Amino acid sequence: MPTVLALETSCDESAAAIVADRSVLASAVASQIEEHARWGGVVPEIASRRHLEALPSLIERVVAESGVALAEVDAIAASVAPGLVGALLVGSVTGRTLARLHGKPFLGIHHLEGHLASVQLGEEAPPQGPVLVLLVSGGHTELIRVDAPGHYQRLGRSHDDAAGECFDKVGRLLGLPYPGGPAIEAAAQGGDPSRFSLPKGRVSRPGGGFLPYDFSFSGLKTAMLRQVQALGASGAPLPLADLAASFEQVVAEVLVERSCRCAKAEGLATIVLVGGVAANRRLRALLAQRAAADGLLWRVAPLAWCTDNAAMVGAAACQRFAEGCRSSIRLGVAPRLPLAEAGRLYASEACF
Repeated sequence: MPTVLALETSCDESAAAIVADRSVLASAVASQIEEHARWGGVVPEIASRRHLEALPSLIERVVAESGVALAEVDAIAASVAPGLVGALLVGSVTGRTLARLHGKPFLGIHHLEGHLASVQLGEEAPPQGPVLVLLVSGGHTELIRVDAPGHYQRLGRSHDDAAGECFDKVGRLLGLPYPGGPAIEAAAQGGDPSRFSLPKGRVSRPGGGFLPYDFSFSGLKTAMLRQVQALGASGAPLPLADLAASFEQVVAEVLVERSCRCAKAEGLATIVLVGGVAANRRLRALLAQRAAADGLLWRVAPLAWCTDNAAMVGAAACQRFAEGCRSSIRLGVAPRLPLAEAGRLYASEACF
């Protein structure tokens, strides 16, 4: 059973963890939300500087809490793609330096593969492939067929904003604090999700029709803007709870409807929900309801491991290490890398 020190710095969460197979021995996260909230979103340069400041103490903390010295781990891992280049570099350079100092193998991890592995950290037995994964976060909204670790096929994606990004922008429109996901969920409590009729954006297929499993949230954002403007023109206070509930409901419906349709068409019996937006209670409840009606099984990543964290990176690293994967110590970082190309991170020569 491999034991891995894992680092995560792909965006605005600095994180370290020590993971042994499916067990999280210690995990620590330093959030930058309050600082970025001043600007209404993540400022890349600030994020990189804060990672640099936070990572040493986070590593010291997980080593102390786990009782596992760096000399005792089997490997050191860090997210290397996709993400903010400067932020990724902090984790990657730190991980590779520690690997050289302690004579340990280094594994560069694809951030999305970390999210896929997050469901492995639950108390239940991990779902066995093939499964359909709905990955919804601030930067990604994708439907991925997973036949086995490392064997991925993307079946659907967003063509504009990711669902989490849409939550942030609509939250700003409603005057709510950043990040928009938790703020909208809180504002929606007690609201009427059926009061406002909002569009379920579809993506046109070249040659006619629509792509059945793809997503578009730009029309929904525009509809929310126009609704807020129309209500504002009346001079009455905004029905914030109803607006938030209606928006949250339509996003959840779109995600769940297309996921279940895709799973049935692909002959997949299980849907797995991962990513930061997977923490949304309305989305979880709707998936449970629709999956039961369609005769599908469903699993969701544990709440603690939905948003960006290093434990999920460690889980992915344990899987890759057990398969004999190692990364070049010269491996760099990449802002974009398709999940299907995650295997390139383990070539003997650095792919970037």
